[in-house]
Amino acid sequence: MNPDLLPRTRNVLITGASTPLGEALVRALLEDSRVDRIIAVTGEPAEVYPVEARGRLRVIQVDLVKARQVRDLLFGPARDQQIHCVVHLAQHRVAHAKGRRVHAFNVEALRSIIDLSERHPTIGRLVVRSDAAVYRVQGDLPVLIGEDHPLALGDRAPQWVRDRVEADVTACARMGLSPLQMVVLRMAEVFGPGAGSQLFDYLQSPICLRPAGFDPMMNLLTVEDAAIAVQKALHADAQGVFNIPGADTLPLTACIRSHGRVGLPVPGPLMRPLYDWRWRLTGQDFMYRVNQDRFHVSCVLDGTRARQVLRYVPAHPVDWPAVPGLDA
Repeated sequence: MNPDLLPRTRNVLITGASTPLGEALVRALLEDSRVDRIIAVTGEPAEVYPVEARGRLRVIQVDLVKARQVRDLLFGPARDQQIHCVVHLAQHRVAHAKGRRVHAFNVEALRSIIDLSERHPTIGRLVVRSDAAVYRVQGDLPVLIGEDHPLALGDRAPQWVRDRVEADVTACARMGLSPLQMVVLRMAEVFGPGAGSQLFDYLQSPICLRPAGFDPMMNLLTVEDAAIAVQKALHADAQGVFNIPGADTLPLTACIRSHGRVGLPVPGPLMRPLYDWRWRLTGQDFMYRVNQDRFHVSCVLDGTRARQVLRYVPAHPVDWPAVPGLDA
């Protein structure tokens, strides 16, 4: 479809619809008069989806790892419903997960969606969720990160990071060459339960270890603001890459204190083995290798472009738990 002919009232397909962000977006779009029909794609049985599928909403279970199921989705229900826009939110949320199937979910599924959408008779716009983790963080680079900041390319990072970088680069490489309007949203960490937030998992321990001598600034995005950003990108005419910062920017020690935890500084070299033991003993997912750089160096997304082009400004701060004795 020629993206210049996209209708103002749009039909939308959302992958990753069973995540907290996906569910919030579905609920927001059901209240959006500019959206007619919605297909929510989930990896779980449709009957357990927390939003009732009726009228404008259809829920479909699809294994995005299987290219045949993705094709059947786009050239079956998505064609029948005349879907105009695809919002791809699906990312593997477990940092310790690795292997070919995880890579297929994180990267190959997006590649298939792009390929098939380019040949689709009605799809003209694709919004892709990316992550601030794609940026390189080091002491000699700016703390305020713009969209032109270097990416964390290389083979030394954990698969959780490498897959996100590869997916982001895959989308950006097609941008401008594709008949689709494409938007990549590089989001700050979406903080909350079930969202795949590494920092949220980190804060579930009563005592939170941190590298001694470092207290970097963290920027956190709520599910509410993330859904608003996607909704704005969905309706905008612009394409390109946009940073999506959150409303909360505070030191790591303040995050620990605000969550009612005790921070304990330890020598940096001990952080990785101690949190590896935590994972093996408890199954909690925080991986220090994923977070090592940002636990030493501050990094905050510059949201100027999103503010100017998408009219996105974060407005929902984190609802920190009430902690006795904590100053407001």
